[in-house]
Amino acid sequence: MLRPGPLNLITDVAGLKVGHATDERARSGVTALVCPGGWTAAADVRGGGPATREIDVLGLENLVGRVHAISLSGGSVFGLAAADGMAAVLSSRDQGLRLTPGTPAIPIVSAACLYDLGHGGDKGWGLEPPYRQLGVSALQAADTIFALGPVGVGRGAMAGAFPGGLGSASLDLGDGVVVGALAAVNPVGSVYADDGQTFLAAPFELNAEFGGRAASVIPPASGEPFPDHARLVSLGRMTTGAATTLCVVAISADLTGPECKRVAMMAHDGLARAIRPAHTPYDGDIVFCVAQGIGLQEGPERPRLIARLGAAAADVLARAIARGVYVASLQV
Repeated sequence: MLRPGPLNLITDVAGLKVGHATDERARSGVTALVCPGGWTAAADVRGGGPATREIDVLGLENLVGRVHAISLSGGSVFGLAAADGMAAVLSSRDQGLRLTPGTPAIPIVSAACLYDLGHGGDKGWGLEPPYRQLGVSALQAADTIFALGPVGVGRGAMAGAFPGGLGSASLDLGDGVVVGALAAVNPVGSVYADDGQTFLAAPFELNAEFGGRAASVIPPASGEPFPDHARLVSLGRMTTGAATTLCVVAISADLTGPECKRVAMMAHDGLARAIRPAHTPYDGDIVFCVAQGIGLQEGPERPRLIARLGAAAADVLARAIARGVYVASLQV
C-alpha cells in the first residue's frame, strides 16, 4: 500500500524548502517555496480572477521554463511584491540566471496571490505594504519542516464560509519517486460535504491526516451546486477575484516542461475533488508543477508514467487542501 513520505509535506520531495512569514497585525502573510538551482516548472491557471507574476516565463513556447522559488501570498495585488524580496535574497546568494559575466544573478520567482483584504486585520499600510519584507523573511525561514494552517499565505484565508489555511501532503510511489503538494486554501466553494463536517476529500485521506472521518459517511449532495451561496453573499465573499486556491505540486523526477504542464493540468482534478464548486469566476485557481530528480524511462512507457504522476498529484493535492483547512479549524 502506498503511503505518505516521512514528513507528509511537499518537502518530502528532496531539495525543496518552504518558509513562512506572518504579519499578525495585518492578518496576512507570505509562503516561499525554494527550488535550489532552478527546477523545471509549468503552471496551469483555471480560475477566473488570478493575480500572478512570472507565469509567461514558464510558457512552453518561451525560453526559461524553470523557477528558483515560488511566492504564495495574501494581500491580493499588493502581495506580488513578496516576489521582489525573494528575488533580492536569492540574487544575493548567487541563485539565478547569469546572462553577462559580472552582472547580478537573475532569479526566476513565480508568484500568485490570494485575496484576504476583507478578512480582518489592519490593511491601512498606505505607501508601504508589508509584503516585500515578508517575502524576504519567508525565504530566509525556508526549511524542510514547516507549519500548516493559518500561517504565512494561509493566515487570512477562508474556505467558503469557514477558516482556510495552508496545507501540504505527500505520497511515496516507490523507486525514489515522491509526489508532494502545497495548497493555500481560500476558495469561494466549500471543502465540506452537506453535513458541514466531512471533507469532500475524505476518500483520499491517509493515516487520519485530516481527522479520520470515514468517507463512507459522506452525505449525498443536496442537488444545489452552490449550497453556501446565500451565506457567502452575506459575508461579502461573492465578489469576482475575492477567492482562490493557490497550489504547487512537486515531483522527484526529471520531467520536461510539457510533462510538468500535463501534471499541473491533471492536478487540477484534486481541486475539483476537494472543493465544491472549484474554478469559478470568483476564484484565481492555479497549479504550479515543479520537478527535479531521478530520470524516468524513455520510450513508449513514458506517457504511462506521466499519467500515473498526474493522477497521484491530483490525489495528493486534494489531501493537502483538506489538511490545510483541518489544521486551521483546530487553531481557531
